[in-house]
Amino acid sequence: MTYANPVSRALRSFCRAVALLGGVLLLAVIAVVVASVSGRSLVWIGLGPIPGDFELVEAGGALAIFCFLPWCQLQKGHVSVDILEGWFGKRFDAGLDTIYNLIMTGLTGLIAWRLWAGMLDKMTYGETTFILQFPVWWGYAVCLPFAVLSVIACFWTAVESAGFVRAEPAARA
Repeated sequence: MTYANPVSRALRSFCRAVALLGGVLLLAVIAVVVASVSGRSLVWIGLGPIPGDFELVEAGGALAIFCFLPWCQLQKGHVSVDILEGWFGKRFDAGLDTIYNLIMTGLTGLIAWRLWAGMLDKMTYGETTFILQFPVWWGYAVCLPFAVLSVIACFWTAVESAGFVRAEPAARA
């Protein structure tokens, strides 16, 4: 499917780049796990686990997931129940998609809001990680822009779906 709208093309390109960044982060997390497990098994030659490996995996994994969410939404990769799909025509299906996408917009907005609130809470109390002692709010702060991008992607898919509802049947075929 080609997207003639320049906003749609730009959003899709940006979200795809962010998802690729998430893939690189996930590869880095995998490398940390492999190095740490290998170090644990090679203690007898003087190696050891990476200090704070669990903290790094936790923060890196969360960030990777938030990087994947906008692209997943734009690709319609989230799970949906399509019991009624195809029974009432394409316009009805587009209406259902609009409703689903608006629900996703609300849910991702809720996640972004609570991520913001959690970040402020962690900043207020100065909570740090156990081993590396970095502030926990850093993880929240780094994930927050990608959560907001996910809200934007969800809203945009709702706008696109609503456009399909309004489009003439011949124009969508």
